[in-house]
Amino acid sequence: MNVVEEGLADTVAAALAVMAEVGKPAIKLAVLVSGRGSNLQAIINNIEKGKLNAEIVLVLSDNPNAYALKIAKDHFIATEVLTYQKSDGRSKYGIALAEKVAASGADLIVLAGFMRILPSSFLEMFPKKVINIHPALLPSFPGLHAQEQAFVYGVKVSGCTVHFVDSGVDTGPIIAQRAVDISGCKDADEVGDAILVEEHKLYSEVLSYFAAGWVKLENGRVIIEK
Repeated sequence: MNVVEEGLADTVAAALAVMAEVGKPAIKLAVLVSGRGSNLQAIINNIEKGKLNAEIVLVLSDNPNAYALKIAKDHFIATEVLTYQKSDGRSKYGIALAEKVAASGADLIVLAGFMRILPSSFLEMFPKKVINIHPALLPSFPGLHAQEQAFVYGVKVSGCTVHFVDSGVDTGPIIAQRAVDISGCKDADEVGDAILVEEHKLYSEVLSYFAAGWVKLENGRVIIEK
């Protein structure tokens, strides 16, 4: 464990200590997924190990075949599937998504490999309550295939970013970042694998900040008030 990781581990421990002292209830999460669910599994693991004071109240997918749904069911977590119908339009889809999330009673909406841009009709119902993790150090390499972008461009350090979601593509205020040395990676897949290891750590760390009530958004900048 390096100095940065030790510092983050201490921060997470402090968050857990604060919550234990005041008896703070678990933060309720709705997790939106589209694929394999590796970040979902990492979050579940940390909750079950007592490292994250959170409860996943809903896993919602736009893809009925997402493996993440199986992960949720294996852990007795409520699931919903809402596929996008082009005839309904993005706004109507966003409202339908929002209704399902609102019914779950979630405090925070967590995007974990959700491959659809959330329409404003959804975001307007949950201001400052939707976060995402992106496999690059934003604002570099936004959008799809960020790992491939980083590899092709030849950067030696990439990483991952947790940010608030706004109406743009990976443009919301940055909450936390983790740098990853990719200089030895031989292709984009290796870049993705190296970054994913840190994604699994960083997302739960950030969620612990929300659980402790430390995350503040002031004038477009995120402040972590410990």
